[in-house]
Amino acid sequence: MSATVSSATLSAPTADGVSVGVPRVEAGGVPGAGRVLPTRAELAAVLPWPGLRRGSTVAVHGSVSLLFALLAEATANGSWAAVVGLPGINLVAAAETGVSLDRLAVVPQPGSDPAGVIAALLDGVDLVVVGKTGQVLDADARRLSARARNRGSVLLPFGRWPGAEVQLRCSGARWRGLGHGHGHLRERDVTVHSEGRGAASRPRSCQLLLPSHDGSIAAVEERPAARAHLRAVTG
Repeated sequence: MSATVSSATLSAPTADGVSVGVPRVEAGGVPGAGRVLPTRAELAAVLPWPGLRRGSTVAVHGSVSLLFALLAEATANGSWAAVVGLPGINLVAAAETGVSLDRLAVVPQPGSDPAGVIAALLDGVDLVVVGKTGQVLDADARRLSARARNRGSVLLPFGRWPGAEVQLRCSGARWRGLGHGHGHLRERDVTVHSEGRGAASRPRSCQLLLPSHDGSIAAVEERPAARAHLRAVTG
């Protein structure tokens, strides 16, 4: 298996040649089954759990900023994450969003056996992001989701993934900060939508600044004019 790990140094090699920062799971063990890894409070409105449930598969569509936001709180609280198959990932943007880079492994080119690389990482890393999902066969995708369930990891495919429990998308992106011919792009207002199956079968949405002025995630504050209008309507 050919894989290059960059941007983070992990602590222990596996038999597959991919290093991980936490012990491999013993046969039959499911670490933290049913527990959740923490996420930013701003994302609570679109997730069916109070965080990212261990063993789940959450597909993210179209927004790398949203992907970083999902990783930020968990890595800041000691979890390890790996990103596979996203060679153009912007680590500066990841750090600004709050991702702890010393707990992030990047495998930009997983080689001829991406499913094997992903499976090895799921054995010992808390969160595994998968890019170039079109290169993973549907049958392999289902097996990898099953492996995440068995290992208690969170699988975060960036794109289409059969059988994902939650699908997250952004819409209505609108940049703030520009005036008429002047100013700088400072923050982006988006609506995050979720849908899925089981606990995620009820569609949810919330409005966020992604990124906010400092590069992180923030809730959209209700404008004073909107509050005044609401008071006038409701009396």
